[in-house]
Amino acid sequence: MEVKEYLQNAEDSMQLAVEYLDDTLSHIRAGKASARLLDGIRVDYYGSAAPISNVANVSVPDARTIAITPWEKSMFKEIEKAIINSELGIMPENNGEVIRLAIPPLTEDRRKQLVKQSKGEAETAKVSVRNARREAIEGLKKEIKNGLSEDLEKDAEGKVQKLHDKFMKQIDSLFAEKEKEILTV
Repeated sequence: MEVKEYLQNAEDSMQLAVEYLDDTLSHIRAGKASARLLDGIRVDYYGSAAPISNVANVSVPDARTIAITPWEKSMFKEIEKAIINSELGIMPENNGEVIRLAIPPLTEDRRKQLVKQSKGEAETAKVSVRNARREAIEGLKKEIKNGLSEDLEKDAEGKVQKLHDKFMKQIDSLFAEKEKEILTV
């Protein structure tokens, strides 16, 4: 393999780790209403599992409420059941036309718990970035046996380290942003 391929593979893996972290953090409830909180919840729609956004209109009328308007009356019970069975921890209110989710303010303990969960997710992403760096460096060391000069290998190692540092900074800033969001009352 070429040096560029090792660098590209490492960068792709690191980018995926950061994107996964961003997506995961967006699903952690920080006390504010967001339609993305419902992304992971699936409802039974004619025998297949579909996201709520595929069977209803999801809107956020204010900072503490999510409104779900199903397109079919038969979906009310399915959507309610899916929300109750999810890890969201919010009881839906149904008035026959709209399902409302009132996002309760977070307690101090819950905030600390969410920060801890976010930190764990950030740490998992960092481990992925470190693994990508290690794999790239191991691959480059093997290429020396196949005729790659040691100077080129050292230069490539430096580039891999720069990529690693760049993505670690991104992970730290994503976590800091989420922590600030969670702790803001």
